[in-house]
Amino acid sequence: MIYPTRRAVTAMAAGVPVALLAGVLTPAGWLAGPVWIAGVLLLLALDALRGGSRSRLEIDQPRPVRAAVGRSDRAELTVRFDAGGPAPTTVEAALSGDTRLGLEEVSCRAPVSDRAAVLAFPFTPNRRGAAVLKALWVRWHGPMGLAWKQKTFALDLAAPVLTDLQWVRDQAVRLFARDALFGAKTQLEIGEGSEFQALRDFQAGMDRRSIDWKQSARHAALLAKEFRTERNHNVIMALDCGRAASEPVGGMPRIDRFIHAALLLSYACLRSGDRTGVFAFDSQPRVATGAVGGLDAFRTLQAVVGRIDYSTHETNYTLALATLSGQLQRRSLIVVFTDFTDSTAAELMIESLGRLLRRHLVLFVVLRDDELEGLTAADPRTPDDVSRAVVAGTLLRERETVIGRLRRMGAHIVDAPAERVGVEVVNAYLDLKRRDLL
Repeated sequence: MIYPTRRAVTAMAAGVPVALLAGVLTPAGWLAGPVWIAGVLLLLALDALRGGSRSRLEIDQPRPVRAAVGRSDRAELTVRFDAGGPAPTTVEAALSGDTRLGLEEVSCRAPVSDRAAVLAFPFTPNRRGAAVLKALWVRWHGPMGLAWKQKTFALDLAAPVLTDLQWVRDQAVRLFARDALFGAKTQLEIGEGSEFQALRDFQAGMDRRSIDWKQSARHAALLAKEFRTERNHNVIMALDCGRAASEPVGGMPRIDRFIHAALLLSYACLRSGDRTGVFAFDSQPRVATGAVGGLDAFRTLQAVVGRIDYSTHETNYTLALATLSGQLQRRSLIVVFTDFTDSTAAELMIESLGRLLRRHLVLFVVLRDDELEGLTAADPRTPDDVSRAVVAGTLLRERETVIGRLRRMGAHIVDAPAERVGVEVVNAYLDLKRRDLL
């Protein structure tokens, strides 16, 4: 389509007062207005002809878009003017897509170089799922700036939003880089833990309690026991994917924060020789893998957590924890990723947790709500600020009360900001393993 620019509309409007003034003075002045407007329309048509043909504008085959939730990316589209006609110097474009993509700028301006323009649209996805880039609008004006030309491209380009595995890889490399020294992996688990590894000659500085007196007498040499960290423990990631977990914190839904932290912890467990599994629930159990071992099992866990959807159901802790307890045949570390929204749900969760703690070790992971803390710390300038601060303070006190009760019951707690929850969970797991509590 062709549209007049603001400059053309201003030029045609300028002819009206000229026609009125000339019409008052002479009868021939009545023709001044139509002649003026006709001249502007003629220039507009000439500008449109010299501005590049719409039929010669094509779009290159877009590259596939595979986004990750919470990670910034760009959608790049290239439009090209075919040879044989004029081409503008710049183009403007607008892009439409699903709201889950979180397009930061839906319009952009790009220069035309070698008859082609690269259009870049930054975006940060806020939810996982199947997203689509729907349509692209491109417009440009002629050399005199009097006429706009516009062309629409129907894209229907699939842009699936997946779990941010790159974040998991980066965090894993950062956590375990200390295990590699000059290309050789040091066995840090040797000398720690309580599982017998081997006998070795006693050296000065070693713990005298590790001396095996019976074997020393048999071999006529002072020998000491060498231990290693125990392996083959069961670590189950229990992910709360209910309605409260679908709400955002720090620009990303809580369930996605839970998934990233669970994948990072699963990698640490598998790398340490333990077995890990995923159990997701809301009003009823949704996903259950059981405990699997070996680094190859990490791919299975990646595929499973990708199927965890956003839920609108309230979390049923009684049914979920009872089902999980019935599925476990041996003592396990259960890492519960959840959040407390009200005291009623917290009471039901605590009641169900008491039965679970009789046999298993439980680690609770909750996200620190920076928004509530910001409301309580804000300066009360208006009565609404005071009301919000009072409500936020009440919710924080209830949350601390629940966390205190969980600690007294014997559960271990990880209360961390959303950006550091993955690292804090791994540190808590390593601390429990070092203290031989698994």
